[in-house]
Amino acid sequence: MTEKVVFITGASSGIGRAAAITFARAGYDVCGFARRADRLAELAEEIDALPHAHGEFIAEVGDVRERAQVAAAVTQTLERFGRLDVLVANAGLGHHGTVAEGEWHHLEAVLRTNIDGVLHSIRASVPAMRASGGGQILIVSSIVAGIHTPYTAVYAASKAFASSLAGSLRLELEDDDIGVTDVLVGRTATEFNQNRLGTKDSASGRLPTVKAEEVGAALVKAAERRPRRVINRLFDRLVLAGGVIAPAIMARLALRQYKPAGRD
Repeated sequence: MTEKVVFITGASSGIGRAAAITFARAGYDVCGFARRADRLAELAEEIDALPHAHGEFIAEVGDVRERAQVAAAVTQTLERFGRLDVLVANAGLGHHGTVAEGEWHHLEAVLRTNIDGVLHSIRASVPAMRASGGGQILIVSSIVAGIHTPYTAVYAASKAFASSLAGSLRLELEDDDIGVTDVLVGRTATEFNQNRLGTKDSASGRLPTVKAEEVGAALVKAAERRPRRVINRLFDRLVLAGGVIAPAIMARLALRQYKPAGRD
């Protein structure tokens, strides 16, 4: 059992939910932050019912796009547990459609969630980690950060921001003993595609998926081992390598994957 504390954004579903359960099983005290109170309540019940010794769980309802709400949730975490050791900046929103014709309120929601939300989470958590003597920031990005993806361009660009931020932030915080891990996730079996904004056309091709529980386990391992980067699968490594070696070919493959039905 550990006496460490983790703050997880986007904890009501998918990777965030799986991470909350896995961290609790590993003995971490967990604060799960998300917009859906009912989902957080269900998560709290599931963690309470775990059969073996586990960490405590508290739920904080809020939106990562709202700086004050994130800051308040971190404050509540400190008041309950007295410290903060790990941030999982996981909350994210997808988009499918064109840059030029996509509805602006959809594009803005993606950018504010995937960029502002990460910044708000980091800026609220770093002072608490410094006071705790160090920590680890896990920024959940995506393998699309390393390739050009027509029709999911805004989402991919927001993840490129997150990965770039991780590399620079690591150097800024190394003297505080706060590590930063860029977690590049491939397609995961969650509600993400159903919840994405923009057009609802399903992808034309099928890509291998990973279970959210596997990503959750990788996040716990990363919190302990503190690597610079996490890429779970060989397939995802090959995608990223292709983005470096043959970016035009990878972009064409992505075009076939994400092109909406009916577009020539």
